[in-house]
Amino acid sequence: MLPIIVNNISKRFHLSKKQQKIEQTHEKVKVAVNQLSFQANPGEIYGLLGPNGAGKTTALRCISTLMKPDEGEISIGAISLQKQPDEARKHIGFLTSELKLEDFFTPNYLYDYFSNLYAIEPSVSKSRKEAMFQRFGISQFAEVKVGELSTGMKQKVQIAIALVHDPSVIIFDEPTNGLDILTAKVVTDYLKELRDAGKTIIISTHIFSLVERLCDRVGIIIHGTLKAEEILSDLNRQEASLEALFFHLMEESEGETHA
Repeated sequence: MLPIIVNNISKRFHLSKKQQKIEQTHEKVKVAVNQLSFQANPGEIYGLLGPNGAGKTTALRCISTLMKPDEGEISIGAISLQKQPDEARKHIGFLTSELKLEDFFTPNYLYDYFSNLYAIEPSVSKSRKEAMFQRFGISQFAEVKVGELSTGMKQKVQIAIALVHDPSVIIFDEPTNGLDILTAKVVTDYLKELRDAGKTIIISTHIFSLVERLCDRVGIIIHGTLKAEEILSDLNRQEASLEALFFHLMEESEGETHA
């Protein structure tokens, strides 16, 4: 199993006049991620906690090779994402609610399609599909078009497809976003199982209770900068509140911004 090492990455975006108006700024460049560093290890769930617009999704897209950071380095074990992106992708499973499945394909077709992309041996693919579809209750919907599935079932299908190649590193952006209580529990329980199997897992969220229930370590990110990193068990032993720490850091950050 492989660790994810994020070393001093930054990502900037040039803003159009329309985007400047939306962002309520005169700045022509937005720094989405600012010198971010952390390491996520096998057998743990690392949470990136921050408000909307904090840079969580941008950071995860860089880690997933969907974007290139402007500065810094990211590696999976000894594999450099910048120098060996194709090799890195073999080890990464990435899920985000912003990536949509095509409505007119079925779960069966999509699973087989992505399995073929990864050149997975047919008997292995069949065995994995049967296990995943049974695990998430997809089997009875295997030939139903995605557009006809519930939001929760679509999320389950997305998870099955994201993990079609049995990756060592699993990256989920807002894993319970928009899900009902029962589906959210299925997803979080499965993430725990993957952690216990030795996978390296990174999630992003703005939900305190999810971090407290699911994560082993948490990095608090505000305005693209990592403001603190905590081991959840240490916080619990200190009887400290993650929520109180977060809002203290938010106040500090806003004070720095307006200083």
